[in-house]
Amino acid sequence: MGTTFFEKVWRDHAIADLGGDTALLQVDRLVLHEMSGGPALAALSRSGRAPASRAQVYAVIDHVIATHPGRGPTDTRGGDGVDFLVATREHTKRLGIPLFDVDDPRQGIVHVVSPELGIALPGLTLVCGDSHTCTVGGVGALAWGIGSTEGEHVLATQTLAQVKPKTMRVRFEGPVPAGVYPKDLILALIGRIGANGGIGYAVEFAGSAIREMPVEGRLTLCNMSIEFQARYGFVPPDETTIAYLKGREFAPKGEAWDRAVAYWRTLPSDPDARFDAEVSIDCTAVRPQVTWGTSPQQVAGVDGRVPDPAAVDDPGARALLERALEYIRLAPGTRLADVPIDAAYIGSCTNARLSDLRVAAEVLRGRRVAPGVTAICVPGSSAVRRQAEAEGLDRVFTEAGFAWHESGCGLCGNGGRGQFADLRVISTTNRNFEGRQGPRTRTHLASPATVAASAIAGRIADPRLVLGDA
Repeated sequence: MGTTFFEKVWRDHAIADLGGDTALLQVDRLVLHEMSGGPALAALSRSGRAPASRAQVYAVIDHVIATHPGRGPTDTRGGDGVDFLVATREHTKRLGIPLFDVDDPRQGIVHVVSPELGIALPGLTLVCGDSHTCTVGGVGALAWGIGSTEGEHVLATQTLAQVKPKTMRVRFEGPVPAGVYPKDLILALIGRIGANGGIGYAVEFAGSAIREMPVEGRLTLCNMSIEFQARYGFVPPDETTIAYLKGREFAPKGEAWDRAVAYWRTLPSDPDARFDAEVSIDCTAVRPQVTWGTSPQQVAGVDGRVPDPAAVDDPGARALLERALEYIRLAPGTRLADVPIDAAYIGSCTNARLSDLRVAAEVLRGRRVAPGVTAICVPGSSAVRRQAEAEGLDRVFTEAGFAWHESGCGLCGNGGRGQFADLRVISTTNRNFEGRQGPRTRTHLASPATVAASAIAGRIADPRLVLGDA
């Protein structure tokens, strides 16, 4: 019987068997951000220890820093958190750890920057103090989120104990329809298997649609693995991955590159490898998706309707739906395309890469945001922002009525001094639970194209109608 990608990488990193399906794993990369990384660095300093391997540690400023144009080095998105910035800068300088600060052209959201710079690589283990670290599985890394205490442990030892999960393969098969994007595919999957469908699994994304998908789309898929509770999500490396990584700043060079590529080509799951669970999604049947509730599993096609909890037999499930509709302030049977919005947000580690901005700009070009709609775009990294500006995408956004920001995590979480408080927002982010983007804020998750189309319409809208693909 063959071996899966996950088994190969786990085997190559297992230092010791600790019993109970637990292994001590070598950690190849630790990427820190100021909100969780600053405390980890401070704790290591208090303990009197030094990093075990400085060359394997990187740090960014992205979570609490403000994104408004002309931000200063201590401007924070919620008006507090300066201590995180100060601590991160102080300790990285003292310990000799590279920091991509706001004045560094490489600055950006940690999960955008690490593949963009070639820090995340196929077959490496990578951890970061953020649950969406699984994003970089899109380049074939085995990556997961950790807490600050675990971050301190990795700094000191470059290892972590991990319980070995089961394996799941999700196949996305068939051509992807026009107007449908990776965000729609992952939302359709979560809608099918539920927000708990990945508990206890390492998930491999495969199938004809994945083979045809650019790396940036794969990063979006893997980003939301954690939204169905999979600790790890990944696409094993292929020639698309190799082409994407070649020449990136921290990728291997010369003979080291040749050796790395030779190793990466051994990693994909063997044809006869077996998985503990298999799921298949027919891409031809997927429509643009939008969430209507307070969980990513509460999702439907943009041309659909809000479901009726009364049709659900299970009392517990029915109560959850009723609570979601009460919070989101929608009635059963409402057409999603009739739901007005107050704000449109394009940003986050899910959908703020250059390809995402290009898609949104295609919808926005020559059009205007509806009166009364607040529209904001936050590029995922400074490099993305520069390239978008070189292509004139910033002008497309601003002429349409979007605010054009500096890179960072921005308003993905509850920041911005309550800017989205008590508003209905359609967003390219990854979480829509109560209060995620601000007090009483009602968030609808969607692709960049759907967000852009909705900003123009002033209500949830089908991007295919704008692009002429319906």
